Amino acid sequence: MNVQQFLLILLARKKLILSTLLVTVLLALGWSLIQQKTYKATASVLLNYKGVDPLTGLTMPGQLLPGYMATQIDIISSKNVALRVVDSLRLASSPAVQQQWRDSSEGKGSARDWLADLLLKKLEIMPSRESSVVEISFKGADPAFAAAVANAFAEEYQKISVQLKTEPAKKASTYFNEQTKQLRDNLEAAQARLSKYQQEKGIVSLDNNRVDIELSRLNDLSSQLVAAQTAAIEAGSREKMAGGGVNSADVANNPLIQNLRVQLSGAESKLAEAGSRYGRNHPQYQSASAEVGKLRAELNAALGSVTRSVGSNASVLRQREAELRSELAAQKARVLELNRTRDELGVLLKDLDSAQRAFDSASQRFSQTRIEAQSEQSDISILNPATAPTDPSGPRVLLNTLISILLGTVLGVGLALLLELINRPVRSTGDVKDMLGIPVLGTIEWRPARARSGGIRNLMAPRRLLRLN
Repeated sequence: MNVQQFLLILLARKKLILSTLLVTVLLALGWSLIQQKTYKATASVLLNYKGVDPLTGLTMPGQLLPGYMATQIDIISSKNVALRVVDSLRLASSPAVQQQWRDSSEGKGSARDWLADLLLKKLEIMPSRESSVVEISFKGADPAFAAAVANAFAEEYQKISVQLKTEPAKKASTYFNEQTKQLRDNLEAAQARLSKYQQEKGIVSLDNNRVDIELSRLNDLSSQLVAAQTAAIEAGSREKMAGGGVNSADVANNPLIQNLRVQLSGAESKLAEAGSRYGRNHPQYQSASAEVGKLRAELNAALGSVTRSVGSNASVLRQREAELRSELAAQKARVLELNRTRDELGVLLKDLDSAQRAFDSASQRFSQTRIEAQSEQSDISILNPATAPTDPSGPRVLLNTLISILLGTVLGVGLALLLELINRPVRSTGDVKDMLGIPVLGTIEWRPARARSGGIRNLMAPRRLLRLN
């Protein structure tokens, strides 16, 4: 179908289209005039978008999410808010309302739910595009009732927003209170274990000075042991050399032995001279021989005394070495015990510190949640309360008339096209070609004949209208 065919159809069916348009407009106008007048009251609420908690100073990311506004709209239009509005206005206590509920629902359900559903059907929520203002509108036959319901929805939404914020805080406060008690018991138990351990080990202070002192003493004993071992080895060597009597430096360097050796050498010289002069029975020879024997006995006695002195010194040094080794082992055991004690004490201190930090954190969170649970501050503010409207918002006669004109035009054109599809007549040469599939050789333009004198001329008039393609 081309444009020409469409226009021909409209021209042929113009009476049907105009009739349909007229009927539609009259019906819409009549329906608008018989409808009861409705009044629309609007209350404006402001949502706080600062995103900062006034109590804690922390950023609240929930208000910064894209779905925050949609969530608030869902809360306003929720059944819970509607039930609270019914209770606040005491709508369910009216005998007339009770009777209407029984007649409409046959006593099924409750009057509160029935009224809440009716209020939600007439409720309209419109958020602003570029601001955080939400308009809550309610339509009703009574202007004062519509304003009261709109204000009730705004107030109950403000109250339920506080309740939705404080109820989780109350539950969290109860949980943190229990956790704080448990963590306090853990802290007291850790403190008791630490005190008991200090009493058992005799630890007065928790510093590391004692360990440092014991380590210094251990190092000092180690140095003394090394020195004593060196001295004992040297003394043992001197003892062995002193037992030989010849190569011992202690024997050779002893003044008494040196003097006795000099005297013995002189006495032996006298004995040899007396032996060359006199016989063995001569008194001088015997006197020299007795002197030599006496000096030799004194020298042997002095050698034995020096040897015993060297041995005694070596024994003292070995004993000193053994004592130092024993003291070093005891000191090492004491240091190891102190290290083990310090490690165990460190574990207890870490447990105490961890229990203290957990208790402090839980106490802080408990205080914060308790304050939040007791806070009645709302993020919602009523910007403009609803007032009773003076002019009705419906029915809109002009708007309904314009819509009916548009709807009637579309309906008339649709009926015309439907009739054409059901019984399509030939209205142009294109229809003949499309419907019959034969070429059009010519067309006759028919015009009504005018009343003129001369019958033959009138009879010949259609021939003049014949035209060839």
